[in-house]
Amino acid sequence: MKTVPTYELYGENTGRKPDFWLHCETIPSRSSLHHWEIRAHRHESFFQILYIDAGSGDAIFDGTPHPITPPAVITVPPRLNHGFRFSRDIDGFVITVLLSHLKASPGDRSRLGTWLAEPHLTSLDTQNEDAAYVAKTLKRLGEEFASHRNGRNDLLDAYLTSALLLTARIAQKADEGSTLSDENERRMEMLQGLIQRHFRSHKPAAFYAESLGISPAHLSRIVRSKTGRGAHEFITRKLLDEAKRELVFTFATVQEISYRLGFADPAYFSRFFVKQTGQTPRAWRMGERVRLGM
Repeated sequence: MKTVPTYELYGENTGRKPDFWLHCETIPSRSSLHHWEIRAHRHESFFQILYIDAGSGDAIFDGTPHPITPPAVITVPPRLNHGFRFSRDIDGFVITVLLSHLKASPGDRSRLGTWLAEPHLTSLDTQNEDAAYVAKTLKRLGEEFASHRNGRNDLLDAYLTSALLLTARIAQKADEGSTLSDENERRMEMLQGLIQRHFRSHKPAAFYAESLGISPAHLSRIVRSKTGRGAHEFITRKLLDEAKRELVFTFATVQEISYRLGFADPAYFSRFFVKQTGQTPRAWRMGERVRLGM
């Protein structure tokens, strides 16, 4: 059986750790080098998004071709054998993202994680407001990646998250009726909104349970069924993710970040971070910036 190669970017396999968290390039810039055909390959630690703005072709998932009609978004999870055949007038972007920078892990129990775990070819009806926004956002992402202007990383993160969440919503629209009837899914959406508003106040799980009108034990059961994590771990993860984002993408000191995140004592913030990651904030920041080539 022929071995399917594993690449970082198609045709590149340096053996080194990736030096980016997000990479974006035009589809013609790479496919033209390979006679408009990207042969079967896979990515071990990357998620890919292709925005097709013009042209035609096939997306091939595990040997099965799927015709591409633009505008469309193609999402490719890690470790999937995939390839593409493009017409010479193809236009659009391919976006490669480190798994650690997605808002949900492909394959986790959340709705987004379940969707990210499978390949999708999602057509965009530009008469639909959400679909038009996805197309515009992915174009803005490509432009921002090439610009190297101030605030670039924060904007790339925002564009990526918006485009993925809306694409998943569009793709799942056929199941909207059953989704709306899922009370636990509704509660998870409400919980995430509450956490976004209050995570800097370090509210306990009991606070969120009371806000949702359910018991802490019931909240933990819902969160575990949807994410595989307990409620406390899920809430703590938001605080940790924000700390990591601040450490990588801002020049604030560790002390300043600790105060921004609601820690009265920077030493307590450091103990919290070490407990969660095994490293001090300063050591983690230095290592991550070296890894990302920043």
